[in-house]
Amino acid sequence: MSKPSSFLSSSFLFPSFLSPSFLFPSFFLLLTFLTACNPSPATPLSTSPVIPSIIVPTQPACTTVLAEPTPGPDAPSIFPPVSQADHRRGAQNPIVTITEYVDYQDFMSGLFEKEAGRLLEKHPEELLIVSRIFPQLNTNDKAALAAQAAEAAAEQGKFWEMHDLLYAQQQNWTNLSAQDFEQWLAAQASGLGMSVDRFRTDLQREEIVARVQQAWESGQKIGVPVTPLILINGQIYSGPLDYNSLNDIIELIVLGKRQYESCPAVTVQSNKEYIATLHTEKGDIVIQLFADKAPMTVNSFLFLAGSGWYDNITFHRVIPDLFAQTGDPSGTGKGNPGYYMITEIDPSLSFDRPGRAAMVNSGPDTSGSQFFITYAPTTKYNGQYTIFGQVLSGMEVLKQLTPRDPQPGTDLPPGDKLINVTVEEK
Repeated sequence: MSKPSSFLSSSFLFPSFLSPSFLFPSFFLLLTFLTACNPSPATPLSTSPVIPSIIVPTQPACTTVLAEPTPGPDAPSIFPPVSQADHRRGAQNPIVTITEYVDYQDFMSGLFEKEAGRLLEKHPEELLIVSRIFPQLNTNDKAALAAQAAEAAAEQGKFWEMHDLLYAQQQNWTNLSAQDFEQWLAAQASGLGMSVDRFRTDLQREEIVARVQQAWESGQKIGVPVTPLILINGQIYSGPLDYNSLNDIIELIVLGKRQYESCPAVTVQSNKEYIATLHTEKGDIVIQLFADKAPMTVNSFLFLAGSGWYDNITFHRVIPDLFAQTGDPSGTGKGNPGYYMITEIDPSLSFDRPGRAAMVNSGPDTSGSQFFITYAPTTKYNGQYTIFGQVLSGMEVLKQLTPRDPQPGTDLPPGDKLINVTVEEK
């Protein structure tokens, strides 16, 4: 049977094909934190004063998780900082910057460009793409001329048009002779609305030829091993280059801007009744919360619902006849709110019926914001997850949710939206 999951899959491994001096540990620490792969809670923070009706746990109810942020622009790096001299497109004030060292004649660079285009469409306000040429002159016979063509097009404000065209038409020109390729380039320049005479002149202009040669020499000095070489926020990334893996990283870095630096104040009262309504695009799901049996978990749930954490997110994992999972604004199934709650196991509660609402974790005392609701009895989960509520109505809505089982390297249908969560206190 499947198991509720919110943690790092093998698609996020970072195999190193570079020397140790190329690896920047702070970026890896950030991803470890964001995805909660192997939780290592930091020194617990004290909770706020507790209302008398709360049963205070014998151990800290909540711990924050600290991690180093990605380095700022002044952090030492062997790579030049992004500047006006770079070819850039995307967000003006990005949260994530992807810098690519690519070769127009390289097949793998072409594959990455397709994924980069999809990422820009998904994150127009958060992602910046910086393209740097690294023409592999020792192996690719038309790498230099293709790079010169992009730079010549830039002189007429058409860099990205030529850039995209070279990759899109890669199969049509890579086997041409140098002379035929130059004629082909002139025809493309005409099709892009450029002055062909000016393009032909700039294509072989000494300054542009030298610029491309310098790009090759600089890449060699840095030690760029292959193309494409990808930097994420200035740090070398050597993991999978498929859309889903890269999108997960972007989503998690963006989520990091929203995470909380401290645990929520305790406001829940065990002698009160709390009814939560999950407003979804398929209808409402009403849940009775067990504040008397899982007070710390319910307290966190109320805090997150009230702060908008659950607004406009997706049911990212839906396994028919087993459970539906949500609670991660990144939509990756790997996000958390920046803190962990204790696992509250009440012996009077078990997964003996449909509609149990429980927190996802990666082990004892690592509950975050993600939760799942069961479709059927799942007694194998007994003693592992905090049960904090029971569906009162809306099981028919739950059963209408689109099935999704995220797996590395697979595309999924869009998940159904959780619009928001409202809570009635009695």
